[in-house]
Amino acid sequence: MPYAVTPDGVKIAYQLQGTGAPLVLLSGQANNHHWWDGVREDFHPERATITLDWRGTGASDKPDVPYSTRQLAEDVRAVLDELGIDRADVYGTSMGGRVAQWLAAEHGERVRSLVLGCTSPGGPRAVERSKEVRRALADDDPVASRAALLDLMYTPGWLAAHPGPYQVVGDPAMPAYARGRHLVASNRHDAWDVLARISCPTLVLHGTDDLLNPAANAHLLVERIPGARLELIPGARHAYFDEFRSVAGPLVREFIA
Repeated sequence: MPYAVTPDGVKIAYQLQGTGAPLVLLSGQANNHHWWDGVREDFHPERATITLDWRGTGASDKPDVPYSTRQLAEDVRAVLDELGIDRADVYGTSMGGRVAQWLAAEHGERVRSLVLGCTSPGGPRAVERSKEVRRALADDDPVASRAALLDLMYTPGWLAAHPGPYQVVGDPAMPAYARGRHLVASNRHDAWDVLARISCPTLVLHGTDDLLNPAANAHLLVERIPGARLELIPGARHAYFDEFRSVAGPLVREFIA
């Protein structure tokens, strides 16, 4: 497993597949690179896809120190440096979209184009999930909380037809402390003041039925990022990129082309 080493000495595992111009795929909170299993191949062979295991997940180091989305963007930059990639297209979903905002705002020379999926600008202006959703996810019964998360990710019909395994419900081997560090990093994300600095072409994707991260946040991002384009996927929930890959994949491929 290849690694990049961050300025603070953390080893970040990364995965490179395919050939062509580089496309960085950034996964959601408390997930590793398997978030993209079965989807990344949609970008091959025209693109080389790069994924990574966030610090705290997968084969990466798991320091028990505070994490932030801004710091995770520096981890992505370390991977690009290790691979000798000056510029790449970047596609971030959920917390990965939060991280991608920092990367594009603070290191714009490294980002050729940006796709932000099912994500939020964070901070006090963001639209939060409902109290009902928060209660369901915090259920003391792990079976109930997992069922609630799957319902937020996928439509009932899709779940009935696809019994799993599911790659978007968290890294099962992730230590509890690291899971908490990810939660805090995501919850404290606030890139509102730097979004106007993003100068690369930007596509914002969101499912209309996403209750985990309400679709109203997509409109906020488009209003804040100069020239950003919005694409809403009717009926899609949080894992739109997986269930609605036949819609989302072509939209992304066309945009980054």
